Amino acid sequence: MEKILIVDDNPAVLEALSLLLEIHNFNVVTATTPFEAIQIVQYQRISLVIQDMNFTSDTTSGEEGKTLFYALREENPHLPIILITAWTELSTAIELVKAGAADYLPKPWDDHKLLTCITNLIELGRTKQLVATHNRQQKEREDKYNTANLAGLIFKSTAMERLVTMALQVAKSDISALITGPNGSGKECIATIIQKNSSLINQPFIKVNAGALPQELLEAELFGAEAGAYTGISKQRIGRFEAADGGTLFLDEIGNLPLSGQMKLLRVLQTGEFERLGSTQTRKVTVRVISATNENLLQAITEGRFREDLYYRLNVIELNVPALCERVDDIAPLINHFLPHRELSIDAEQALNRYQWPGNVRELENACKRVGVIKPNGLLSAEDFDLTPSSPIKNNDVKKEPTKFEIEQSIRANQGVIAKVAREFGLSRQALYRRLQKMGIDY
Repeated sequence: MEKILIVDDNPAVLEALSLLLEIHNFNVVTATTPFEAIQIVQYQRISLVIQDMNFTSDTTSGEEGKTLFYALREENPHLPIILITAWTELSTAIELVKAGAADYLPKPWDDHKLLTCITNLIELGRTKQLVATHNRQQKEREDKYNTANLAGLIFKSTAMERLVTMALQVAKSDISALITGPNGSGKECIATIIQKNSSLINQPFIKVNAGALPQELLEAELFGAEAGAYTGISKQRIGRFEAADGGTLFLDEIGNLPLSGQMKLLRVLQTGEFERLGSTQTRKVTVRVISATNENLLQAITEGRFREDLYYRLNVIELNVPALCERVDDIAPLINHFLPHRELSIDAEQALNRYQWPGNVRELENACKRVGVIKPNGLLSAEDFDLTPSSPIKNNDVKKEPTKFEIEQSIRANQGVIAKVAREFGLSRQALYRRLQKMGIDY
């Protein structure tokens, strides 16, 4: 039940307003002085204040009400305040409305108008509080990331925030990590974040596409080879594990590694020991291994294509990078990064948000590069991106530009949750924020 504070030095006014509001299921608290009112706001959860403009006998200037208004505003900037005023204080009431008061009503007041005003303001106040909480949490997250090296990763979605937070936690340890996700989604970038924020930042960071290694040269590539170990090698070769000693080795596309290579890899992960090809001398290294794959390794284990013991050795902790179509809130900031200072039409924003992006961030980057060359200036439309829809968009699905009234209605209906409002209009959160600012909508 919403709690309303009534501030007036007249007991008859307090009684009349209390009765009116309690009949309509509001919880009411009263105060007869500004000091009492401030104490109540400090220690109780008040949804709205109805205050008089004068609290001393024979005073009609409204200065006392003005002082109380600013004191309440200082305690809670989002608290809706209705001024009950005599016509002699009208100019002061108008001044306070301009300063942020929700509304003013003359004495005697109209019950119906007062109740309507209270209902609307409480709903709006709740919305503002939710938005303020969201913005505060967003700022806290941004402040946290400001001290980290994010390797140029661009993101706004909650899914990526969770992933990056986990990656930064993993970076503090020396355990092996397995990064999963579709091609082009940013697995290597997550591996780089782990390395850049670890204690090994100044040590070697060696990247290997394990799936691209020729099977006959796999051992030499990973562990090195002595001169003459195989045809065509005339001098000693240092392998990737040896090059990464004391640092980090990133094994990309680990799911494509042949079984023969998996067996050799398992041994060095277990013991840190290996021999160069053509040598009997056992060498020992200390390497942190981060691996990545777009394969379903559990299915590969079932099918006999991947060793179960190697899987559990690599997968001490798994970080899954979601496909771009599963984190639509990242599309707009990525486009802003790839196409700075370019404006998109609403049909372009909707089409880009609904497109499935099978190639993920890599495909989006290429699409932006292409449209930047083909149309270097002007507003960008959906046709400029020349997308081949994974799932066709029906004409009746494309929404018109929302009006200020429609956006304000949606904010109230969704209780200030901007992500839900944006989704309703087929916009990204960033695109919606631009419209809120342009239309002067207080959120």
